Amino acid sequence: MGNKNHVTRRRFLASTAGTALAFTIIKPELVSGTEANSKINLGLIGCGGRGTWIADLFKQHGGYNLVAAADYFQDRVDNFADQFNIPAQHRFTTLSGCQKLLDSKAVDAIAIESPPYFHPEQAQAAIAAGVHVYIAKPVAVDVPGCKSIEASGREATQKNLCFLVDFQTRTNEFFIEAIKRVHNGAIGDMVFGESLYHDTRLLKRAEPGTPEARLRNWMFDKALSGDIVTEQSIHTLDVMSWVMNAAPLHAAGTGGRKVRIDVGDCWDYYTLLYEYPNQVGVTFSTRQFDAWGTQPDGIRNRMFGTKGVLETSYGGHVLIRGNKDNFYRGGSTPQIYLEGAAANIAAFYKNIVEKNYTNPTVADSVRSNLVTILGRTAAYQNRRVTWDELLRSDERMDGNLEGLTS
Repeated sequence: MGNKNHVTRRRFLASTAGTALAFTIIKPELVSGTEANSKINLGLIGCGGRGTWIADLFKQHGGYNLVAAADYFQDRVDNFADQFNIPAQHRFTTLSGCQKLLDSKAVDAIAIESPPYFHPEQAQAAIAAGVHVYIAKPVAVDVPGCKSIEASGREATQKNLCFLVDFQTRTNEFFIEAIKRVHNGAIGDMVFGESLYHDTRLLKRAEPGTPEARLRNWMFDKALSGDIVTEQSIHTLDVMSWVMNAAPLHAAGTGGRKVRIDVGDCWDYYTLLYEYPNQVGVTFSTRQFDAWGTQPDGIRNRMFGTKGVLETSYGGHVLIRGNKDNFYRGGSTPQIYLEGAAANIAAFYKNIVEKNYTNPTVADSVRSNLVTILGRTAAYQNRRVTWDELLRSDERMDGNLEGLTS
């Protein structure tokens, strides 16, 4: 994600109740099973800000030994490895850093926090090496990449390996309960919906002009990130997909690059319409530029039914509005970013030690990822694109890694 000021780690740690929740639900000694006290040797792929942040959560969990790290950039690997006491022989760089780490046979599992373009290849390599996979979203930037992740998830199950995709909302009690109620008819028949992810401009990490700067600024690069609708807006579109519990029939829309024109080639806004069965339309919009304080912003969904309305806000309130029979007060989610990641880290550990290889996060994550690509494709091509047409696509985004050290 880009701007996480609304759910920062600092704010989370300032909450005694939140801290107690995060660090009691994830203690390894609370996990049942014969291997509950075992340590999992973990390698981290992608040593930037998010990678460092989540590595600290793995460390605080207590069930992992952080033993290896890989990143294209030597300075990032060294800064990260010095912080987590990783020896020099387990620090790997260049584009093949992930494969070098796997070849070292030092790890039982890896956490993939690299740019999304690399996710399918790195996950596939890990499963081939017999290593469990914890992976950030989005899982891929194009349809072939999504299919590769889907195949890696199946292979993981076949090889008795765990494969977990880190979506925070899907661990939150209020999101889970509210959407369960919607699926059980709490808001009646779906009529239409609204979805948005409105953010301010993200900061550059390097001055453009070199292949290395492009890699450091990967979040502004269409191929490396999947563009903002995939890299960032997947959070709100995942909630839409979760609520609808089906693939859309088609999408149409537009977007462009009008405000942020000094770095990369990503668009800075999209407006889309997704149509689902039974003539249910969901409008979607996203931006990455300053809107001068206008509201609402953030990561929000409103889904209107014949008997009520579901409202969700990542970091805000989740509730169902309706009569006394279907009203759900829900609750606030200010700590969701950290609590969700902590819960997923705990689930990953628990699945490994209890030998639960069902890997249920893969299918839903792939579908949500494809939903973002459907909308992006419709906007890029300025036409309506159907779900079936999208699934037949073999078009790959060109990473254009020329000039980088392999």
